[in-house]
Amino acid sequence: MSETTSGKTPTCDRLRESGNWNAAWQPFYELDPAWTEKFMSMAMHPIASGVLEPKVVEFIAIAVDASCTHMYAPGTRRHIRKALELGATKEEITAVLQAVSVLGIHASSLGAPILLEELAAMAEQRATDERAVA
Repeated sequence: MSETTSGKTPTCDRLRESGNWNAAWQPFYELDPAWTEKFMSMAMHPIASGVLEPKVVEFIAIAVDASCTHMYAPGTRRHIRKALELGATKEEITAVLQAVSVLGIHASSLGAPILLEELAAMAEQRATDERAVA
């Protein structure tokens, strides 16, 4: 096990041993293993608590990894594979992907009204310019 100034890092070690350690976490671990251990322990608590069924945990992980704010293909693949192993259907996984795809709609819900406002402002400016020329 890895040693930190405050002791061991069992959660980080378990993540490595299970193949669930993301290499992107390593720099944080090298800079501050104790903080990384606390963060990973906090993040893993809902999973480790057993409150959620394992298949549901995998659905959540798929949603997080596939989301437009994360887009982590290796994790998405790993969690889809695990969900299938736990008996998930392609329809269930598709529903998860469809649900998370709406996160991207925020770009449209933010951008579309702004586009309409800018088009209206541009049309108004053209009308003003045309009146000034006439």
